[in-house]
Amino acid sequence: MKLLGGYPYPLGATFDGVGTNFSLFSEIAERVELCLFDDDDQETRVDLEEVTGYCWHGYLPAVGPGQRYGYRVYGPWDPEGGHKCNPAKLLLDPYAKAFSGRIEWDEAVFPYDFKKGHEHRSESDSGPFIPRCLVNQPFFDWNGDRLLRIPWHDTIIYETHVKGLTMNHPDVPDELRGTYAGLAHPSIINYLTELNITAVELLPIHQFVHDKHLIDRYLRNYWGYNSISYFAPHDEYVSDMRAGGAVAEFKNMVKTLHRAGIEVILDVVYNHTAEGNHLGPMLSLKGIDNAYYYRLTDDKRYFMDYTGCGNSLNMRNPHVLQLIMDSLRYWILEMHVDGFRFDLAATLARELHDVNKLSAFFDIIQQDPVINQVKLIAEPWDIGEGGYQVGNFPPVWTEWNGKFRDCIRDFWRGEEQTLQEFASRFTGSSDLYENSSRRPFASINFVTCHDGFTMTDLVSYNDKHNEANGEDNKDGESHNRSWNCGAEGPTDDVDVIRLRKRQIRNFLATLLLSQGVPMLLGGDEIGRTQQGNNNGYCQDNEITWYDWKAVDEELLEFCRKLIRFRRSHPAFRRRGWFQGKLIHGSGTRDIAWFTIQGEEMTEHDWERGYTQTLGIFLNGAVRAPNPQKEALTDDNFYILINAHNEPLSCTLPDAQWADRWLFVFGTDRDWDESGEEEYEAGDRIKIEARSLVVLRAAENPTSL
Repeated sequence: MKLLGGYPYPLGATFDGVGTNFSLFSEIAERVELCLFDDDDQETRVDLEEVTGYCWHGYLPAVGPGQRYGYRVYGPWDPEGGHKCNPAKLLLDPYAKAFSGRIEWDEAVFPYDFKKGHEHRSESDSGPFIPRCLVNQPFFDWNGDRLLRIPWHDTIIYETHVKGLTMNHPDVPDELRGTYAGLAHPSIINYLTELNITAVELLPIHQFVHDKHLIDRYLRNYWGYNSISYFAPHDEYVSDMRAGGAVAEFKNMVKTLHRAGIEVILDVVYNHTAEGNHLGPMLSLKGIDNAYYYRLTDDKRYFMDYTGCGNSLNMRNPHVLQLIMDSLRYWILEMHVDGFRFDLAATLARELHDVNKLSAFFDIIQQDPVINQVKLIAEPWDIGEGGYQVGNFPPVWTEWNGKFRDCIRDFWRGEEQTLQEFASRFTGSSDLYENSSRRPFASINFVTCHDGFTMTDLVSYNDKHNEANGEDNKDGESHNRSWNCGAEGPTDDVDVIRLRKRQIRNFLATLLLSQGVPMLLGGDEIGRTQQGNNNGYCQDNEITWYDWKAVDEELLEFCRKLIRFRRSHPAFRRRGWFQGKLIHGSGTRDIAWFTIQGEEMTEHDWERGYTQTLGIFLNGAVRAPNPQKEALTDDNFYILINAHNEPLSCTLPDAQWADRWLFVFGTDRDWDESGEEEYEAGDRIKIEARSLVVLRAAENPTSL
C-alpha cells in the first residue's frame, strides 16, 4: 500500500474518484497512525508522515468509498497539563461522513485505568469496541434540487423526531419505520402537506452515542443530544444497510421533502460531545488533542461544563471553529439542509467566561456567504452563569423565545401577570428584538417543545411523572407552568375533558395568531401524550413514539384549519412591527386594544396590571410590503380573549372600526360548528370561559 503525501485540506477522508486523501488536525500529536480495516476487520496501520500546519495527512490511491478506518494518536499523557494522548485507543475521525458498527461499553474505551484512577493511562486496546469510520461516496444526483428559501414570515415549523414520527405509522412499511426513508414515505409527506407546515425541525441526526449509564439501565439516548460526529447522519435511522447508506438515504429524504415544499432544519449540538467529563470515554477529540478541543478548568485535569453534559467545546481555538463551520457548510452545500437550530447556543458565545454576542463564532457566521443565507435559530441559553440570553443574539439570528412560552402558559392557566407582557409576546416581542434591527420573525414562538410536556400533558398534569427514566422522578423540569384542569392524568370526567380540549385550542390559537414564527411540537395536533413524562430523552418506545391509533381527529382538523387560516392572512404574519399609528387611507391604526366594554384601553387600563379579558383589533392593511414591493391587503380582524374561569358578555367596538363583524372561529367549539354568525358594531357577544374568538370585518379595508 503506497502512501503519498496528500494535502492538509480538506480535513477528513476525501474521495476524489481515484483515491482518498486523509487529514487529521492535532497540535499535540507526536505521531499519527491511519488505521485501515479490511472485510475481516483486520487492522493495518499506516504512519501519516506529512505534517502541514499541525494537519497530519496522506493520500492512498485506489482506496475509495466503503473503506473502514480510524486513527491512533501518539503524544504526551499528562492529565495535569490537559493532555490525554493514548495510542491504545482507536479514535474516530471528527470529519467522518459515515460510520459502521456500534460502541461496546467495555472498560477499554476509557482512556484511564479503572483500578488506579483517571490520571493513570490504560493500555487496553479499544479497537474491538469502537465503530469504524467510512470513506464516503460523495456523488449523488440531486435532480436540480436546491434550498427552498421560504421567507421567515411565511414559515411554520414542525419540531419532530425521525423515529418517533414514523415508527408506528400504519401506512409506512415495517422496513422503513423509524428511518429517513420512512419520513420521506408518501403517507408522511401527505400528512405534513395537509397539515400546512412549511418546515420540519428534526431532533439531532448527527451521529450520536447511547450513553453507558442509559445502556446499563436498558434505556437509550432517544433525543440524540450526544454527538460524536458533526458530519455523519445517524446510521440507526437508515433502512439502507449498505456501507454509507445513511448519507444517500438522508439526501433522498431532503430531496423528497423539498419537492413537497417543506424545508429541513436540523437541531445541532455543537456545544459538547459524547466524550463526557474526565471520567468519560475516549472516542475522538479527547485522544486527538484534548486541551485544544475542550475548555478545561484552571486544574486542567477537569473540563469546564456549561452544558450539563460533562464538557464544552473550546470556541476560542481556530480549528474548533473551523470544525463547526466546515460542518455547517457541508450540511448546506452537500446535504441541502435549509437551516439549523443550535442547542444551548449561549455556550457557543462564551469567550473567556461570559456570554459574548460579539464572539468569534458569531463573527464568522455573520461573514460566511454560505451559512448566513440559511435559517439560523438559537436556543439562547445554557446552564452556566449568565447563560439566559433571550433577545441578545446578533441580527442574523432568530431565537427560541422562552418568554413567549412562559407567558402564554401562565396567561391561559390564570396566573397573574401584566397585560403588557402578554401584549408584547402576542405582537412579536418587540421589547426583545426591535432595538437590534430585527423583525417580528426573530421570535420563534412555541408553547411546547421536545423538552417538557406535550400540549396534551400540559393540560393534564400538574406534576411530572418521569418514573420510567429510572432517576426517582428527580430529572426534568419541576416548574412546568402546567395545569391539569381539575384531575391529574387520564380521567372520565366530562367537564375536565371538555376544558382540556378548549385549553389546547387556546394554546394553538394563541401560537398561530401571534406575530413571529410559530413552532408546533410534532404530535400536539393529534393529542399525543407522554403519560406525564416531561423528559423523554431516554424513552425510545411508545412513550415518545406517535400513537397513530389514538389520533384526536377533531383536534387535528382544527389545527389544519388554523394553520391554513394563518397562511391565508398576512395580518398574522407581518414583516414589520406594529406602530399603533393611523394607517394612511384606512382611518384606523394598525393595532388597537380594547376592554370587554368595547372601549379602547387607556393608560390606566394598561397600568392596572393583570387582566384576563381583552379585545385586539388587527388592521388588514399590512404596513410592511412583501419582498416584491407589493402592498399587502387583508381583512380586518377582532380577537376576543377570555382567560377568566367564567363566561363573559363583551361589547364590540363602535362603527369606527367596522360596521359588521363575521364569526370566523372560536376555541369553545369545532371549526365546522362556527356557522355564519354576524354582529353589528356595538353588539354584545358572549365569550365562554377560557376561550378565544376571532371575528372578521364584513367590509374590505382601504388599500395602502
